[in-house]
Amino acid sequence: MATTLAQRHLPRPARDWAEIQERMLVPLYEAVYERFEVGRHTHVLGLGCGSGLALVLAAARGATVTGTDTDEARLELARQRLLPEPQWGARHWTARVLPCGPDGGPDPAALREGPPPNLVTAFDTLPDAAVLARVAEATERDTPVVLAGWGPAERCAAAPALRVAERLAEPQRAAGRCWRPGGRDDLEDLARRAGLRPDGSGRVACPFGYADLDSAVRGLLSTGLYDAAVRATDAVQVTKELTEALRPHVRPDGTVWMQNLFRYVVAMT
Repeated sequence: MATTLAQRHLPRPARDWAEIQERMLVPLYEAVYERFEVGRHTHVLGLGCGSGLALVLAAARGATVTGTDTDEARLELARQRLLPEPQWGARHWTARVLPCGPDGGPDPAALREGPPPNLVTAFDTLPDAAVLARVAEATERDTPVVLAGWGPAERCAAAPALRVAERLAEPQRAAGRCWRPGGRDDLEDLARRAGLRPDGSGRVACPFGYADLDSAVRGLLSTGLYDAAVRATDAVQVTKELTEALRPHVRPDGTVWMQNLFRYVVAMT
């Protein structure tokens, strides 16, 4: 993984995501992989795969993995994690990283080039219903699709810090990603709009822990949830207000700790 983290030519948000923030969702990734007994029999398709950590964990279990993302910088990091240069040693896994099309979804023709996925995940970024429906067409019947999102605001200690982005982004927040606390049936409703059949759910605690306040700010800014706020104000203002929102979570040793709950739904194609 050293080749990934050494890519200083890539934008800082992508590097901060890979080095700081992405690991916060590892409990979610592992809970889903345990539930579906991911291993050599599994072909995981990761929608919004980010810089590929979830795919690396699945591949380490023996799974074949395919990832796709709209963020080219994150996708480049995923390629390097999963398809390293030969001098860094051979990996004992099969992996593909695919760019997204104009609508944010993977090319169905590219998906059909290999074995069909038998587990589809959307851990960080939820695709829209049309993209999900198209992905479902490229899979076999009764393939599980896992859609994940934040739990209710009262169960997420990061909620006040995330609301900084919502407040500062007005009126631009409709133009980009924004944080929304999980509603009771949001994920099920998305699945049904895509023509999928909800078939179970789960909840996973994902604590956000950072070495210091600066790391916490950089990690949260890397999520993309603050981009509209930066456009509406400026980076200095967003950083200042985010820092103040995080101060209650700084512990005596300087680390930052926030307990959060994430929810996922299993839907069948």
